[in-house]
Amino acid sequence: MVGAIIYQLTKGVSPEEIKKAGLDAYFVDHTTGVYPASAAGVPFNAFSIASKGDAITDLHESMAAEQKARTTYDNILRFCDDPDVIDPIRFLRAREVVHYQRFGENLRLLTDQLDSKNFYAFNPSYDVKCFKKTKRDKKS
Repeated sequence: MVGAIIYQLTKGVSPEEIKKAGLDAYFVDHTTGVYPASAAGVPFNAFSIASKGDAITDLHESMAAEQKARTTYDNILRFCDDPDVIDPIRFLRAREVVHYQRFGENLRLLTDQLDSKNFYAFNPSYDVKCFKKTKRDKKS
């Protein structure tokens, strides 16, 4: 959505305006096409998608991603004075807050079902051996 906003803002601009805005390097590579990248120019890639297959880990990762996105939208709002940009960014920011809350609720529901002494120690779906006593444990 941010890429679409940038596309709309650059539609019909002259080469001089593009250069003045500091978008000339981007324009050379992508014209005004939507190319998902960070503000520093780092392109989106699969490394941005984190999944460990452990519900607790993945929910924490998802919550962190929502907070990072919210912070990015906060930063955009700090620099922007265009209502046509501010309104959709505020919507996106609100969406991130709701997603964070829903992931948090799911994390709470999940951890409520686990043994509170060890729910960070292992994935009960796979790691049933984690708490079997070894010979060394039995001696101590």
